[in-house]
Amino acid sequence: MEFLTDYGLFLAKAVTIVAAILIVITAIVAAAHRNKGDDDSEGELHLKKMNASYKRLKDSLEEKMLSDEERKAWDKTRKKEKKAEHKALKAKAKSGDPVEKPVKSRVFVLDFDGDIKASDTDGLRKSITAVLSVAEPGRDEVVVRLESGGGLVHSYGLASAQLDRIRARGVALTACVDKVAASGGYMMACVADRIIASPFAILGSIGVVAQLPNFHRLLQKNNVDFEVLTAGEHKRTLTVFGENTEKGREKFLEDLQDTHVLFKEYVSERRPAVDINAVATGDIWFGRRALDVKLIDELKTSDEYLIEACDRADVLGVNFRRKRTLPEKLGLAASTALEHSAVRVLSMFRNRNIL
Repeated sequence: MEFLTDYGLFLAKAVTIVAAILIVITAIVAAAHRNKGDDDSEGELHLKKMNASYKRLKDSLEEKMLSDEERKAWDKTRKKEKKAEHKALKAKAKSGDPVEKPVKSRVFVLDFDGDIKASDTDGLRKSITAVLSVAEPGRDEVVVRLESGGGLVHSYGLASAQLDRIRARGVALTACVDKVAASGGYMMACVADRIIASPFAILGSIGVVAQLPNFHRLLQKNNVDFEVLTAGEHKRTLTVFGENTEKGREKFLEDLQDTHVLFKEYVSERRPAVDINAVATGDIWFGRRALDVKLIDELKTSDEYLIEACDRADVLGVNFRRKRTLPEKLGLAASTALEHSAVRVLSMFRNRNIL
């Protein structure tokens, strides 16, 4: 028993020391970040050549299917081809003739994974700014792999406006939806010249919802007063703690209806073939049904579309990654560890037929 007590005290001291060290390191790194310029701390743009990635997958599989002798012959042939190609380029360079590469169109691939606040918008904005600085209207294309169930109106309004910049420049825009583009997510998708979705992707939900609890009766029951003071008749229509009135509810609903009208107008302007009154009911459609009501243009996964694009263009993945601070990295590591632990516990329960 004494051993356990001593061990517990030792463990507590060790944890305290480690925590103190982490706090000091966090403070130092945070101070360093504050002293850096904006360009150093905000992040960087990453470019991935997807043609090469898909080709590597194909070559890797083909190589693994060969016998040892076939693999040796295949490697030898590839080396000869690369050597001959390099020799030809070198000879052309020596001759003084300009080495002309065939002009291919480019497909820039952006990713947007939306939460309720459309937090990816800042990265999307920077990626679009970079792409539009080099993209050529009439030749190049932008593909957005979009996943979002929607969220705040103003947040998704801004994200959609970023995509509108691409269309305004005359660059072709395609939205690919593999899982979901609903509500604010569909507001973004409808900006595209073409929407491609997988057969069971969820689309639509062209509607507006607002909900909030009200604790007025609970406070009243416990003799707690809550006052809301405003300047302006409609500054606060509904409250969480105060007593809501019919007049306030009517005004709030009127604002919701106006937002819905704006949403419908936005979709109609960008997809005029859609019968907006038929689809703007807040309902959702799976990919196959969405095609029937013209919410999308084609049934296909993003992988299919991009692999086909590799035959006609250079496909380039563009991704702006914000640099994480040390506290964010520590928090992410902790949340990942917690998530893995929860998954292991759930798996254990399932194996024991408890869930």
